[in-house]
Amino acid sequence: DPDPAIPILWRDEHYLVVDKPAGVAVHRGWAAGGDDDEPLLQRVRDQVGAYVWLINRLDRGASGAVLFALDAVAARAASDAFAHGTIDKRYLAITRGHPPAHTVIDYAIPTEVGGPRGDAVTELRCVETFGRYALVDARPRTGRLHQIRRHCKHISCPLIGDVKYGKGEHNRIFRTEHALHRLALHAVHLGLDHPLGGPAIAVDVPLAPDLVAAIASCRVAYAQPPT
Repeated sequence: DPDPAIPILWRDEHYLVVDKPAGVAVHRGWAAGGDDDEPLLQRVRDQVGAYVWLINRLDRGASGAVLFALDAVAARAASDAFAHGTIDKRYLAITRGHPPAHTVIDYAIPTEVGGPRGDAVTELRCVETFGRYALVDARPRTGRLHQIRRHCKHISCPLIGDVKYGKGEHNRIFRTEHALHRLALHAVHLGLDHPLGGPAIAVDVPLAPDLVAAIASCRVAYAQPPT
């Protein structure tokens, strides 16, 4: 069966923003564990019938907003904006453990696999708690590899479904009791000034259905009894 279409949430003559499904690598180099799968880059390219340039990346297990450019000039401008500009990136995640109501994590992490550490800053807000778990709003101010995952681990609140930095026991609980079989991380908003001077790009991405269902399941399973 052919892969379902990738939802295109915003588009102009230079850029488009898609809603990446969980379990799809953004490009072939990020397809570890599933090299036979068609990566997001190729699927979007086939879908729009044109060459596209990937601007930002999401982990294979995550879902949500990914920006593509439709020409080389637009790609260079967008990459420069991500490197030097102000990008509004917002994520929702489920963590094991409760982070503070509001905190800013300033903790250097490697800029690439095996590379030197670089400054990394993430703002976190605890949106809701259920039992030992929490729904967290994460806003990275820098763009390091696995930044949200590593920063949440750093404060002892690893993401659910994170096989690298998380806790296997809790990942299993979410698979068996809440039907969540992937990383609990979703890019819910992407905003930036248009790199080529057009209207600002601002895209909200609905929370993925499996995350909506897992959150609803947690609310029921860990509801506080009335006092």
